[in-house]
Amino acid sequence: MDNLIKNYLSTNNNRIVEELFSLLRIPSVSAHSFRQPELKQCTEQWVKLLLKAGVDDVKILTTDGNPVVFATKIIDELFPTILVYGHYDVMPAEPLELWESPPFEPEIRDNKIFARGADDDKGQSFMHAKAFEYLLRTNQLKCNVKFLLEGEEEIGSPSLEKFCEQNKDLLKCDIILVSDTSMLSAEIPSITTGLRGLAYWQIELTAASRDLHSGIFGGAVANPINELTKILASLTDKDGRITIPNFYEDVEEVSDYERELIAQIPFDEKEYKKNLNIKEVHGEKGYSTIERTGIRPALDICGIWGGYTGEGSKTVLPSKAFAKLSARLVPHQQYDKIAELVKNHIKQIAPSYIDLDVTILHGAQSYVCPINSVEYKAAETAYTKVFGKKPLPVRRGGSIGVIPIFEKVLNIKPILMGFGLESDAIHSPNENFPLDLFFKGIETIIEFYLEISRVEKVF
Repeated sequence: MDNLIKNYLSTNNNRIVEELFSLLRIPSVSAHSFRQPELKQCTEQWVKLLLKAGVDDVKILTTDGNPVVFATKIIDELFPTILVYGHYDVMPAEPLELWESPPFEPEIRDNKIFARGADDDKGQSFMHAKAFEYLLRTNQLKCNVKFLLEGEEEIGSPSLEKFCEQNKDLLKCDIILVSDTSMLSAEIPSITTGLRGLAYWQIELTAASRDLHSGIFGGAVANPINELTKILASLTDKDGRITIPNFYEDVEEVSDYERELIAQIPFDEKEYKKNLNIKEVHGEKGYSTIERTGIRPALDICGIWGGYTGEGSKTVLPSKAFAKLSARLVPHQQYDKIAELVKNHIKQIAPSYIDLDVTILHGAQSYVCPINSVEYKAAETAYTKVFGKKPLPVRRGGSIGVIPIFEKVLNIKPILMGFGLESDAIHSPNENFPLDLFFKGIETIIEFYLEISRVEKVF
């Protein structure tokens, strides 16, 4: 069976890669409002590719925001139904000057696909389309399949919960598969069993009604950038702990036993530092790097700007200063509660002589997946067959807004079958996806379907 899969993928290698490239060439950046035509173009391309793969029906459905692509293949109503989720939107590619090749002109270098979306999430979503295609063409598909591809994941999936609530019958399924996460390494496969939640704010400080001459007014009028940096610096202490009162109130304190299990996860700190080109790891005192990104919350400044930043000098005292702030949250922390908590704290500590506006942009709940379910065990078997090693269950630091939505609305725990690597540089210049992992991902998804079809019906 393994050889049949490998032969199929090898025979169709060039076609499969070119089909993926047709998606990667489209700059479907959801954060940029002027990219609406490209987002539409990407949905239309997905429609063509899914029809080519063999779905019975595919539609572009409206939401309150960007549309979703929804496709179905019903083999037998008595078979379990798998819902495949992915997203066709991508992060902005800036700063463009740091890319070694144009972000929306995909190319292969060093046996890796380089392009924005190569991993996150066009490459990983497309693996499911090709796994489905193989199973259908070889008459081995024993599950009904639904595809849901959204266009707002990179901005927090603000429209998807309402869409899911309104379309429960359409989305009805037994299993949800998502490939939008990573593995520990190419040699150490892992399945993501937990995701941190997210809260995100924009802060705006205003002093004077206009930019002022720093010689004439400097020292007599408050500088909003100075004040903003003081506020932001006060939010964490020297030990990396968040200073906002009650921030840790709902944080789950992981048992010593679970921390012992986490400590057994292979982690090479020297290699980690080398890959990131950093001098030292840094974070909350008393926790390892894996714990800091998996079981502990974090607060980070994602952007800060104001005043004059052009070439040369301009003696200006700025009128305004801005920052974007994010928090990664752990189980039991409610993102809406944290969003209000942080907003109110910043307002409380801001000086009265500065006008302040704090806007809550978006958020997501955290997620934990059981490792004893039939679906998880099938995924575990599939990884073991393809990679030759049993995958490790690992909680990851990222957030995927739709995952807790699925759990809440559809009452199903999604299985996170990711194949990316930290070195894939998602959200950064030179995003890439190793070709061998792309094809191994397709193999693993195929093996998952085959394993599920062997399991006694328990749905």
